[in-house]
Amino acid sequence: MSTPSTNAPTGRRRPNAGDGPELVPTHSDEPLLQVRDLTVGFRTEDGRVSAVDQVSFDARAGELLAVVGESGCGKSVAATALSGLLPHNATVTGSVRLDGVELVGASPDQLRAVRGKEIAYIFQEPMTSLNPVFTVGRQVAEVLRVHEGMNRRDAMSRAVELLELVGIPTPRERIKHYPHQLSGGLRQRVMIAMAVACNPRVLVADEPTTALDVTVQAGILDVLRDMRDRLGAAVVLITHDLGVVADVADRVMVMYAGRVVERGEVHELFERPRHHYTVGLLGAVPSARTADGQQRLREIPGLVPTLAEQPDACTFADRCPAASDKCRSSQPRLDVAPASRHEVACWHPAGTDRAEVPA
Repeated sequence: MSTPSTNAPTGRRRPNAGDGPELVPTHSDEPLLQVRDLTVGFRTEDGRVSAVDQVSFDARAGELLAVVGESGCGKSVAATALSGLLPHNATVTGSVRLDGVELVGASPDQLRAVRGKEIAYIFQEPMTSLNPVFTVGRQVAEVLRVHEGMNRRDAMSRAVELLELVGIPTPRERIKHYPHQLSGGLRQRVMIAMAVACNPRVLVADEPTTALDVTVQAGILDVLRDMRDRLGAAVVLITHDLGVVADVADRVMVMYAGRVVERGEVHELFERPRHHYTVGLLGAVPSARTADGQQRLREIPGLVPTLAEQPDACTFADRCPAASDKCRSSQPRLDVAPASRHEVACWHPAGTDRAEVPA
């Protein structure tokens, strides 16, 4: 993992922002977004709950990083913590650097300037994010008026261009529609238009294809790929759908019980998973054989541990086929796995003499 840098690339903006949401990407391996030891806890009536525990990762310009894990593993909490989008009972420690600028501990005014302009979000359900009493054109234009200082007429004209950019047909008519008049796929495209309106350097997509049919989902993923290439932004895709990950991601980070358990390039991780949780996730993906009844879907035995207290041990030990006393007494570090190019936090990685990766 590279050390923090204050000269991470952001891409070179065109002279006229009205020419379109495009950047000329710079080519560098330096990360644009650097997260180190990010820990998020919540104060509750039953005590402190640790939702994210010492999570570290990098996101580079022009790269799509997928964050994978089951519900409740801390994916969304980690993403919203990047720009301080957390309730008042949350405590955040660690470091989040955007182009060398520290965001943890920044003032509310500083974070408001970052949200939407530097770090933009596409949330899971657009009907809960879009205002039902305003037209979609007004809502897209509002982003431009707040962050870019455009007047009403120019912002509305730019909103039409943005709706066209994300593949919404007849955008001049659609800007007059209210959210309930659009399909789920079109509402999600409106959310993407709002997110990319100000040429963000980091685009966070939190389960953007949930509850959409396969055809619409493919269209949304194509838009995300296009935005990554067009903007040169770092895209962080949060999902539990491994099919989506295989289709669009450059790198993958697997989370379990608030911790990162494995991380690497998508092809390497899918072909040679090292953590037994990743092996279990891949084994649970339906295939043609399981659909025909020729093979039973694999399941991961046991239950996800509660987040009320993070033990100084492997949180997956009680569900792992290769667990030993060492796993239950000490926490493994995230290190580069032997004969592999990706990192794993496991005392007995899959594929070793203790446990093999299932076919």
